[in-house]
Amino acid sequence: MKSMLGKIVKGLLVVPLLLVAANCSTSRDWRTASREPAGIAPDPVATSEAVLQVYGADAWGWRGWFAIHTWIAVKRSGEDGYTVFEVIGWRQHRGQPVLRIARDYPDRYWFGEKPKLLVGHQGAGVDELIDAVEQAALSYPWKDSYKVFPGPNSNTFTAWVAKQVPELELELPFSAIGSGFVN
Repeated sequence: MKSMLGKIVKGLLVVPLLLVAANCSTSRDWRTASREPAGIAPDPVATSEAVLQVYGADAWGWRGWFAIHTWIAVKRSGEDGYTVFEVIGWRQHRGQPVLRIARDYPDRYWFGEKPKLLVGHQGAGVDELIDAVEQAALSYPWKDSYKVFPGPNSNTFTAWVAKQVPELELELPFSAIGSGFVN
């Protein structure tokens, strides 16, 4: 009798949670979610010095309850825009390398989720730091591989760069699932 009562109680708790999870993961359309800048990064036109920033934002859908997506944004001295280094899993399904290096907004929303600045460097010596980050990114060993868990994924990439460039002084949060894949 106790066993049956326990199952009923568990069912009454689990079923609503599953319904909430299903609703949260499908209530927004990823195609229309904001990808605009969040206003965190220095304006590249008004900032002549070098800038290097690492961002994290909640992952898409239900994964965002416990995981983040991370990326690195850089602007060399005198440049008028940012280059973003990141790994994006869906690129693999399109036959593209998962490592993406492109001009982009540095602090854009990640499919509707506002990013948080994880670490930032600006000014003297940052151009050299950017060179080291670029070299580490180009030597990333899993440019064509992606697996949500245990990795390699977007957080594996950021952790790889941080390991190659300790001067970044980047410690990824626990929610950067996949960051331990490089250890």
